[in-house]
Amino acid sequence: MVFRPQRIALWGFLTLLLVLVGSEWLAEKPVSIAAYVWPGYEPMFLARNEGWLDAQRVRLAETTSATDSLKAIAEGRADGAALTLDEVLQARANGLLLSVVMIFDLSAGADMLVARSDIKKLADLKGRRLGFEQGAVGEMMLNAALRAANLTREDVKLVRLPVNRQREAWARDQLDVVITYEPVACHLLAQGGRKLFDSGQIPGAIVDVLAIRSEVLDRRHANAIRHLIAAHFRALDHLHRNPQDSVYRMAPRLGLPATKVLSLFKGLVLPEAAENYHLLAGTSPELLASARKLSVAMVASGLLKQEVPLASLIRADYLPTDFQ
Repeated sequence: MVFRPQRIALWGFLTLLLVLVGSEWLAEKPVSIAAYVWPGYEPMFLARNEGWLDAQRVRLAETTSATDSLKAIAEGRADGAALTLDEVLQARANGLLLSVVMIFDLSAGADMLVARSDIKKLADLKGRRLGFEQGAVGEMMLNAALRAANLTREDVKLVRLPVNRQREAWARDQLDVVITYEPVACHLLAQGGRKLFDSGQIPGAIVDVLAIRSEVLDRRHANAIRHLIAAHFRALDHLHRNPQDSVYRMAPRLGLPATKVLSLFKGLVLPEAAENYHLLAGTSPELLASARKLSVAMVASGLLKQEVPLASLIRADYLPTDFQ
């Protein structure tokens, strides 16, 4: 038999336990985002370095490639990553359910094929050693460049090489041509490389996005995600309003002199918050239509075995509301 004082104490303990469990369930959670060095992602890091991004709410995990970023998500070391849209589709095809919450940039020339100076035109690639990163973007650029050259994969000597090893391979004369992107491309061009093809010739094909694991898109992580996106747009606004100060601050991470940084953004379209709404919001978002076309193209080129289901691919509800 439980006496009244004991019963009251028991009920008090159970009530406290429920409060503690409920508090944990409702407590805000931080997010971890993986990203490699790419100009379109730099405003996010600029926000971190300037103190506009709260390190207690958002942790940026620096990686060397998209492959490393996806691995970090798959292993639970990151909740999301800065990736290209085709990489997101490939991840979903492999069972890693990611949703796009923001667009960083649209590549309009920043991804490119750089050849040695004696290679004058795309047709001259035949028989040459062509380096590329084995991944969605590398494969897309390779296929597009070979189509433009009227060549096949068998016509070139393919060298699979992650982007962080491309400069060394170029310096050692292990490559004749390489598919790369900024800031590596800037270094190769400065050493006499010649740009023969770039993403401006395949408009809309390469879109960089902030993709987060769908199960993380819940009430506990919402404020952290919104804070990250708002901080990115604050830094992007600073880049537009004060480019000289911005490039000086971004130069060390990009590994370039400040005078070279601004040119990296010439091949990129950087949509602000209002433009993000235009591309992501509504019942038929423009990015969703692009994803459908991209999925079809990736199946046709062998990058996907079949088209990817696009349900829950886009979540525009984390964008700043004051731009609606």
